[in-house]
Amino acid sequence: MHWRVGDVTVTRVEERIVAVPAASLLPGATVDLQAATGAWLAPYFEPDGRIRLSNHAFVVQTPHRVIVVDTCVGHGRERPLPGDAGFVDRLGDALPSGLAGVDVVVCTHMHFDHVGWNTVEVDGIVVPTFPNARYLFARTELAALQADDHFDLHSVSIEPVIAAGKADLVDTDHHIDRWVRLVPTPGHTPGHVSVVIESQGARALITGDAFHSPIQIAHPHVAAEPFDHDSAQSTATRASLLDDLQDTETLVLGTHFAPPTAGHVRTRGSERTFEPVDAQPVRPATETVQS
Repeated sequence: MHWRVGDVTVTRVEERIVAVPAASLLPGATVDLQAATGAWLAPYFEPDGRIRLSNHAFVVQTPHRVIVVDTCVGHGRERPLPGDAGFVDRLGDALPSGLAGVDVVVCTHMHFDHVGWNTVEVDGIVVPTFPNARYLFARTELAALQADDHFDLHSVSIEPVIAAGKADLVDTDHHIDRWVRLVPTPGHTPGHVSVVIESQGARALITGDAFHSPIQIAHPHVAAEPFDHDSAQSTATRASLLDDLQDTETLVLGTHFAPPTAGHVRTRGSERTFEPVDAQPVRPATETVQS
């Protein structure tokens, strides 16, 4: 799935879609609330009310750089959600010069399903998956992980990158280039960031876990309480983002939104909805991507 943002191309590369009980992720997203919100939510929920949670990476190709945003779950590790060993091959196929052609890796935050493919194991040694990339780690996010690392992510997904000399510690408002920048969206984690793309008057936002599901566009108070660092702050972050996004042409790219993954925030009366935007045709160089 591809979208154009001015001179920038964004490609969604799927690892896996899983159905998770709403109570385990978004306790406020009850079946009754889903029904009251409207039929437009149907692609994002199972009929029994479970959330269709997608794990995917976004490949952002600017005129000067290839950027991978979020590296999903990974494979062969004990994690709450399953990864997919074939994902890294699909990702390589989606890149114009394969994994070695990635210039920058961004993780919106350091949870297991966003840093898992930062590294791979080669001959028993854990090494960076993208050998020529700079990995951008937000300083505040790294400090938070080092203070509270439930899944031993630092030793597996972060430290090997640092040891290889490929990590850059950055602020949460870091500019990658003239087209792509980070914006602080704290709450889910202390140093959580979203990614803004701007080109030729067009604009897009890669959400990270500021949103897990489009139901939070209609109901920003619905929080990922079991996983949020600060749910009150994450709710305030969503409210601020929605005030900025609603009824604009900013393309919203949901980091966990099942297809249709991209759309616009629209107001209908007193309610907000998410109106999907069709993906654009696959280019010949990436037509084998399974997403």
